[in-house]
Amino acid sequence: MKKSIVIIVSTVLVAIIAILVWLNLSQRSEMSEMIEQLEFEKEALEDEYEDLSIQFDGYQQMDIRNDSLAELLSKEQQRMRDLMEELRITKVTNARRIAELKKELATVRAVMVVYVQQIDSLNRTNERLTKENQQMRQQNQQIIQANTELEQQNTALNEVVSRASMLEIGDFKVIPLNKRDRKTSIFSQIQKLEFQYTILKIITCEPGVKNVYVRIIRPDGEVMSKSAMNVMDFENGTVPYSIKQEIEYAGEEISGVMYWPVEEILQPGIYNADFIVDNNLIGSFPFTLKK
Repeated sequence: MKKSIVIIVSTVLVAIIAILVWLNLSQRSEMSEMIEQLEFEKEALEDEYEDLSIQFDGYQQMDIRNDSLAELLSKEQQRMRDLMEELRITKVTNARRIAELKKELATVRAVMVVYVQQIDSLNRTNERLTKENQQMRQQNQQIIQANTELEQQNTALNEVVSRASMLEIGDFKVIPLNKRDRKTSIFSQIQKLEFQYTILKIITCEPGVKNVYVRIIRPDGEVMSKSAMNVMDFENGTVPYSIKQEIEYAGEEISGVMYWPVEEILQPGIYNADFIVDNNLIGSFPFTLKK
């Protein structure tokens, strides 16, 4: 009887041990599979972080003209690097933390997408504004060029109008006179020079009182003048003149005579008589005094 009980108990113990062994092996197998799965998930997550890091590096090469967005993107990149480092040192068995890191990765990626969209939108806006500014500059340049051309045309037209309204000397003659006011061809007897001139009819010239200035230029290029006070406005300054005569121009041809008393030693050679009215040179005539 006792022997039978021992056999039964032994059999039961063997069965229990077998069951325990089987359960232990089964649990080890499941644990191994679980760890293998967690390792796979961790490696996959590390790959995702690595891909995101590469994307961040690429975005850093973008032309980010907004300093605030650039700073935010840089902060998210640093945050992602910190998470990568934490993931690297996290044990594979810490499934809870790995799951949390996975969620944080999704958050970083979503934030990054928003920033990149804003950067892209700003860049497109900047490109559009740059293009518009370039077009505006081109239009302004065209306007400036057109205005310059118009000014040049106006200047040329004003010159034409000014020339058309200028008086003009027609006939001109120089007569050397002796002390009896008679014409002489003897150089040593010249006591006076008589300048005869005719101003033509210019219908575009405004009638009125006119000052006719004559500059007698000697062969050596000096202007003959009786006084240092005899100066007149011409072009952008003042110049000396030899003779001045006031006339009343009524829009018709008018003749005049001027005299130059010879009080200096004359030089033989070619002289020049320049007529100036209203700040315009209206005639220049050479004449010769022979010795």
